[in-house]
Amino acid sequence: MRVGYGLGSFATGTFGTVPGLLLLYYLTDVLGVGAGLAGLLVFLPKAWDVLLNPWIGSLSDRSTGGRWGPRRSWMLLGGVTMPVCFAAMFAAPAGLDGGAAAGYVAVLFLLTASAYACFQVPYVALPAELTADPDERARVMSWRVAFLAVAILLSGAVAPLLAGASGEDRGSAGGYRLMGVVIGGLLAAGMLAAVAATAGTRSVVRTTSEPSLRAQLRAARGNAPFAWLLGAFVVQAAATGLMLAGTQYFATYILDRPSATTLLFVCLIVPSLLAMPLWLAVGRRTGKRNAAVGASLCFLLGALGAATGRELPAPLVYGAVALAGVGYAGMQMLPMAMLGDAVAADAYTSGRRRAGVFTGLWTAGETLGLALGPGLFGLVLALGDFVSSDADHRVAQPDSALTAIVVGFGALPALLLLISLPLLARYRLTEAELTRLRDESIARTAPRDEESV
Repeated sequence: MRVGYGLGSFATGTFGTVPGLLLLYYLTDVLGVGAGLAGLLVFLPKAWDVLLNPWIGSLSDRSTGGRWGPRRSWMLLGGVTMPVCFAAMFAAPAGLDGGAAAGYVAVLFLLTASAYACFQVPYVALPAELTADPDERARVMSWRVAFLAVAILLSGAVAPLLAGASGEDRGSAGGYRLMGVVIGGLLAAGMLAAVAATAGTRSVVRTTSEPSLRAQLRAARGNAPFAWLLGAFVVQAAATGLMLAGTQYFATYILDRPSATTLLFVCLIVPSLLAMPLWLAVGRRTGKRNAAVGASLCFLLGALGAATGRELPAPLVYGAVALAGVGYAGMQMLPMAMLGDAVAADAYTSGRRRAGVFTGLWTAGETLGLALGPGLFGLVLALGDFVSSDADHRVAQPDSALTAIVVGFGALPALLLLISLPLLARYRLTEAELTRLRDESIARTAPRDEESV
């Protein structure tokens, strides 16, 4: 079950990586869209998911789904529609540029993000319903994050190669079209594999759903551990989105090596794969929250190192990105396990099935954060007078644009990590408290079970 569930992260990791890595660059340096407009268009379609995701979570809570179950029927819908929209997003018709190209990409990105929400929301809800053991949830999340890291590594390395954006040229429309088709196939494989692999599992939490979305949102607001954790995660997702959006610009204009995009990704993801068992062990020893704070500090220090990229030798820049990668592993795995604990605690105390709305809000927050990253990066580029161009011409950038790239890639992510730490510290749901709530829930339901026999 752990491996089968983790397969879905091939899709979530890929979609979380490729648009954040290449879409802004595709708009500004292939289609000739201005940096400010491009940043806005990357942000707005995903911001729509802030409204869509909780609604999908509510629907999945209240649906039966037939033979596929309430979660997997929605996952299947996303799995068959989202890859097609993704491929079309990077296939702008020949002759489109500027505002027309921006409108085309924005509409396709909106459709892609909506289809992705149909998969992602119920997918994230599953762990809280598949096991009542918080340690088992952490193990499930470790498998998910392992697959996530592999997906990020593969997609982050392969997508620029397919697009032609990791060579000494900067990619072509045909290259991006090929990339969209291949990555779309990878998305479909991951989504459909997760649906099939978890089809035989059953929920271990006996719950009932809230009667309306408004009631579920009210319940989510009353869950303090969830609220503080969500706030921290959104801020950290924005920091990650900034670094992803800036990778291609940093490699091309700061390191003066477009091919360094792949190397930067290797430096980020390989250490995260190696660090995952470490953060799992630290979480068991010190508690998930304390381990998450430690992981955040690692990422913060790495981002500060990257912020000095114009002065440091390239090997030290790669080392700073590797340190950020060590922290990135814990920033992904531990909050997801803490989310499962917060959702389970709500089920123990309320006896209601509300995983969908919690994970709907969670994925909406994650989507918003990851969309804010490229949006902020585009704004920083615009403020730095970055000069957009088409795929056939590379223009010289003013010194202010180079400074903007370094600020967006390193300094702003570090600042956001610093802001997230007080929010993360307010999450106070310990493993011992969760066990107590579970035992009390069992004690409450046992007499009713005996009477019904």
